Amino acid sequence: MRCVIARFPFDLFKDEVEEVMKGIKPETVTGESVLIGRRHYPVKQVGEVITRQDRRDFSAREVTRALTGLGFTCKAAPAPAAPEPVQADWPTSLV
Repeated sequence: MRCVIARFPFDLFKDEVEEVMKGIKPETVTGESVLIGRRHYPVKQVGEVITRQDRRDFSAREVTRALTGLGFTCKAAPAPAAPEPVQADWPTSLV
């Protein structure tokens, strides 16, 4: 599949992406992620490997669009956890 990432055209194929990512350890996912094989990779990590460009040169959206087009399952960034309510250690009424 032909796609454009960071203004450069790439011919990407699903089996080639799987082969390239096979020996690479996934980083901790903090944003958007993609499932390749049985591993979840950060989208930016995969983009860096398959394009050989610096992560700052492309957006996660560009890579997500290309990987989704190849048939990979991509997930949005996880929602931030809500802070837990603070419990007071002192009495609330002073009578």
